[in-house]
Amino acid sequence: MVDQAPPMHPEDIEIPNEQVFANGDIYAGQFKRYLPHGEGKYTWSDGKTYEGQWEEGKMTGKGCMRWTSGATYEGGFSGGYLHGFGTLTGVDGSVYRGAWRMNVQHGTGRKDYSNSDFYEGSWKEGLQEGNGRYVWNTGNTYVGTWKAGNMCGRGVMMWANGDEFHGFWLDGLRHGTGLYSFANEGYYVGTWSRGLKDGQGTFYPTGSKVLSLPKLYRDLGGDGDKRRALSHTSSVGAKEFKIWKRRITRSLSEKFLAGVRRKKSVRISNRSVSLHNDWCPGDSVKDVPLRERARALSLPFREGPDTMEEDNLVYVREYMQGVLIKESVQDYAAGTDNRSKMKNKLQDIESKKRPGEIIFKGHRSYYLMLNLQLGIRYTVGKITPVPMREVRSSDFGPRARIQMYFPRNGSQFTPPHYSIGFWWKDFCPMVFRNLREMFKIDAADYMMSICGSDGLRELSSPGKSGSIFYLSQDERFVIKTLKRHELMILLKMLPNYYNHVQSYENTLITKFFGLHRIMLKGGRKVRFVVMGNMFCTELRIHRRFDLKGSSQGRYTVKQEIDETTTLKDLDLSYVFQMDKSWRESLFKQISLDSTFLESQGIIDYSLLLGVHFRAPQHLRVFSGAAVTEHSYSGSSKSHGMSSQEISVPPKGLLLVTHEPSSVSTAPGPHIRGSTLRASTAGNQEVDLLLPGTGRLRVQLGVNMPAQANCKLPHEEDDESTVDLVEVYDVVLYLGIIDILQEYNTRKKVEHTCKSFCYDPNTISAVEPHLYSKRFINFLERVFPDQT
Repeated sequence: MVDQAPPMHPEDIEIPNEQVFANGDIYAGQFKRYLPHGEGKYTWSDGKTYEGQWEEGKMTGKGCMRWTSGATYEGGFSGGYLHGFGTLTGVDGSVYRGAWRMNVQHGTGRKDYSNSDFYEGSWKEGLQEGNGRYVWNTGNTYVGTWKAGNMCGRGVMMWANGDEFHGFWLDGLRHGTGLYSFANEGYYVGTWSRGLKDGQGTFYPTGSKVLSLPKLYRDLGGDGDKRRALSHTSSVGAKEFKIWKRRITRSLSEKFLAGVRRKKSVRISNRSVSLHNDWCPGDSVKDVPLRERARALSLPFREGPDTMEEDNLVYVREYMQGVLIKESVQDYAAGTDNRSKMKNKLQDIESKKRPGEIIFKGHRSYYLMLNLQLGIRYTVGKITPVPMREVRSSDFGPRARIQMYFPRNGSQFTPPHYSIGFWWKDFCPMVFRNLREMFKIDAADYMMSICGSDGLRELSSPGKSGSIFYLSQDERFVIKTLKRHELMILLKMLPNYYNHVQSYENTLITKFFGLHRIMLKGGRKVRFVVMGNMFCTELRIHRRFDLKGSSQGRYTVKQEIDETTTLKDLDLSYVFQMDKSWRESLFKQISLDSTFLESQGIIDYSLLLGVHFRAPQHLRVFSGAAVTEHSYSGSSKSHGMSSQEISVPPKGLLLVTHEPSSVSTAPGPHIRGSTLRASTAGNQEVDLLLPGTGRLRVQLGVNMPAQANCKLPHEEDDESTVDLVEVYDVVLYLGIIDILQEYNTRKKVEHTCKSFCYDPNTISAVEPHLYSKRFINFLERVFPDQT
């Protein structure tokens, strides 16, 4: 922050003077070598004025800017920019008072809107980001974390009429684990997805004796004992700013505001809040946040409990996109250890909603995680400032690396840390830097996602490789441990992989963002690859399948299946039908990707398929359908239905013309790739519109609407020849994974041995050409042609 211009030598300062420029601008004040310097007033030809301090021709120090529109700014300037601490009064009467950086709100500040709403907290690049509080003119209040102008992360919404939601948010909508409390002091604890109840939860009626609210807040991640709220700051002087900033930061650091239980009502909205400010200094000022959307959040919307029952009864419920599909009643008798039951319930809900195990201090992977984060922060920070250039042959291979030792106490090049000393090696840093640029991954976002304070989550391995998987806290990136031969395969194929993904922006092959190795004392080496998480989506993934096209051993024990289980080929009981042009594009890309993998001698890859089912009201059962059967190799199940009985796109899913400004452009693993055109929509680029959820960009393998058809089995005493088929509206996510297995000598021996016991065409280990052909043929039955 610049408080005042630097001192000036008397001989450099000319006496105050007035100068009229050729374009009609006027400056009256002090000069230094013909440049405004010191105190002065500048009037532009259109009437805009600046009066304050100058430094060699640039507004620097304290000053006041007035626009012809009536907007004013008074505060710090630097190099001609609004910079430091200052107050902007907009043409509509809104007032922002706080920190600025390069013409935008950045830091801590408060904004009072013209409709009497106000926000105080952290800002980043002109948008609310970090910890903050928003108060609507209706009295509704949100306290928690923000990202890019939306409520995102942990937070508390408190309505003026008394009800509250304590939990997680995403893009202004409830998303994740949370507690909703009602006016009559009933409670619902469960999970939400994009603003709708989705998954299992428990409803505690009015007067329930099983709920310990302070304990519940702590289990959710809040602090039920600390009830400090933000002080209302109507005005802040420049001298008070630092003190106020410390106070508001400390107050907002509470993960939840476990407020005093008030009289509660049952009002909530599923609408998103976005408070963007597109103002930039110039000849006029615009300060028009999208208050209509913000105001919509405070409007009544019935969410309340379905019934109010006995004190000792609680209701375990399961929802799908806001629709109650299952309910059971439990009687909590007196003397039950209610705290333990509540804690276990919350843990069950959280574990089902968010995959993996949080890595904390004392966890077996804690120091490994710290080492990985230190190394990535170091190398990404080192390579990012290097000017962008095309990769060279010397950028590939095991010798293209950055290597550094990180002693515990730090060194000339590395900071001290709380982990154990380790050697760090980063392979092909320029190649992966260019890949991240190619995939539109911002370096700062990449480091914050993996190396932020929230840490990583450890996932159980879905395969037989024994690899350990880590998930970034925002779920955008997956980090997988590699064996040495897998690392060498990736280094070997990296030049061709780079060319392939550069040529085909819609490739379905795994996106790689970094390749690293950690060597600990004693010589233990751990190798990592960072990949995009294809299931980082706005919608909940209800079923996931790993499909190879082989059938030997490709099934899952039914007792082990839940929503997070990755199922296999023989577990798949659906076929999926989609827009004809999408199917053509899908198989064109699958063929290109399979041909590439075949050229590299790769086998054992698979199509990872995620399925989001829409609400049950979209379920339709057809009778008397003429069914076209599709039999999988090695499976006794048959699937499919007449194309005359379906409509693609599905009736329950609405396609609308693509509008870039209306869909999320947040950086992530799916931002690269073209928007799909739908033949059913006049061959225009389209978005998927889901009422109550949002608008999603349709890409190849991402947010693809389809219909899932499942033929129902006949009853034993049913002699009818009529096939019944369930038809579900679904949204699909898919990509090709596990591409680091060569058809080497070990695999050839495996093929020979298994061929004595099983059909050679049904086992996984076959030569690359046959594997590719079988893979595509199998997927053509999973995604049948409508014609």
